[in-house]
Amino acid sequence: MEFRNKIKFFGLPLFLVIAIISFFSWSSKEKAALAPFFDLPQQIRSVKLSRDFTFAGEKVPLNDDTRERLDRELLVNAYWQSTTLLHLKMAYKYFPEIKPILEKNNIPEDFLYLSVAESSLRNATSSANAKGFWQFMKPTAMEFGLIINDEIDERYHLEKSTLAACRYIKQMKSRFHNWTNVAGAYNMGPTAFAAAMVKQKEDSYYDLSISEETSRYVFRIIAIKEIMRNPSDFGYYIEDEHHYKVMPIFRYVSVDKPITSLADFAHENGLTYRLLKYYNPWLISDKVNPVPGSEIKIRIPENISKY
Repeated sequence: MEFRNKIKFFGLPLFLVIAIISFFSWSSKEKAALAPFFDLPQQIRSVKLSRDFTFAGEKVPLNDDTRERLDRELLVNAYWQSTTLLHLKMAYKYFPEIKPILEKNNIPEDFLYLSVAESSLRNATSSANAKGFWQFMKPTAMEFGLIINDEIDERYHLEKSTLAACRYIKQMKSRFHNWTNVAGAYNMGPTAFAAAMVKQKEDSYYDLSISEETSRYVFRIIAIKEIMRNPSDFGYYIEDEHHYKVMPIFRYVSVDKPITSLADFAHENGLTYRLLKYYNPWLISDKVNPVPGSEIKIRIPENISKY
């Protein structure tokens, strides 16, 4: 009886010690096995603001107010890891298409990051029904030459919507005089932005007391720019094989007659229906009827088997 009591007395603690050692040993082995795949060390630090910041070459006046607004957006975006990482990946794919159009139209490169702030480089639809990379509302889009009907929505056409955005930005530049005001007006709407300037007797975005969304907007663009231009400074690293591919070389099929089945058209051109829509997201129906006397150009990737 005494022997059995000793077993009970010493056995349970011994069992617990063995279990704990086994657990930590197993845990270490598992961690070692997973380390190459989930090596995401993180240090939570403040962002240094001890230098000049600009938007489109225009200096940000850093006072107590603007410093806090900029700091907020840098921290939010620096530690919004999944979204920021996706921004970096999408930029490899789409910036080569957008940047030359901005350059050709004398729009500062910083407006690349406005498109990121607007849509995360996706053909998004907002709660207000703004659409595409540049988040055009329907009346504005049509004012600047984009076709929108039941079968086509060129707000989703990256080249054409970027050209429309350039024209819109240029129009606002002549009205608001500097690029920072243009960016603020892009978000708020030029009519409301102009009214705020008149009412508050201010001529600078930074001095306006406006909605929180627009008050944060330019600072968000600046923060996105800083992170995307200097990703390693913020702890973001993307191996070459993880980059999203640039868009392939396309051939263009001109269409001047109705296509009653885009599925048939896709298969005739060696594509799936899904890939046809992927490369031509502005085709929003399963058919298309060009306006008489006009034509549309549908892009088909060369060397389809590679993509």
